[in-house]
Amino acid sequence: MNKAARTKQFIVEKTAPVFNEKGYAGTSLTDLTNATGLTKGSIYGNFENKDEVALAAFEYNILQVTNIIRQEKAKQETYRDRLLAYVHVYTNFLKHPFPAGGCPILNTATEADDTHPALKQRAAEAMSKWKDSVAHEITMGIRQGEFSPQTNPEQAALTIIAIIEGCIMITKLTGKIHYRNAIMQSLETLINEL
Repeated sequence: MNKAARTKQFIVEKTAPVFNEKGYAGTSLTDLTNATGLTKGSIYGNFENKDEVALAAFEYNILQVTNIIRQEKAKQETYRDRLLAYVHVYTNFLKHPFPAGGCPILNTATEADDTHPALKQRAAEAMSKWKDSVAHEITMGIRQGEFSPQTNPEQAALTIIAIIEGCIMITKLTGKIHYRNAIMQSLETLINEL
């Protein structure tokens, strides 16, 4: 990696938590310079504008979450256990290097729904990929006889994601860990009943 690429990566890594915690609108240029220790000129010498930094930061945050889930799923032998890896990860999220501020899809979708079309599009694409990944696990589990053939993979995938995202939102909003635990127990039951 050349110096320009390293600098760009440094900017993304340092600003990704800021964008994920404060959101696009809440993140100022001062926040970016404070996070990186670089000048405005250094940041904008590597990125065209704040939008470009925010989009790169979102992709970085999504990659962090995706890698955590991928690693946990890879340890499992059955498709049911691969789905239950979500329960394990989100019940024990402090044991994993999640991005500061929580789920980047939830954070970005909530903020960028009407104010930032490009970020909204990236969040929608990330959600679609997640849905497709979970639906694929369910489809394969049906083929292997682990799940009922009457299971609708897309519907089940959307329900699993909605429960996870709702759990994150409720727990973040209330600060009540026992809510998270109760919701994750419900998700575990749902997966076991597929």
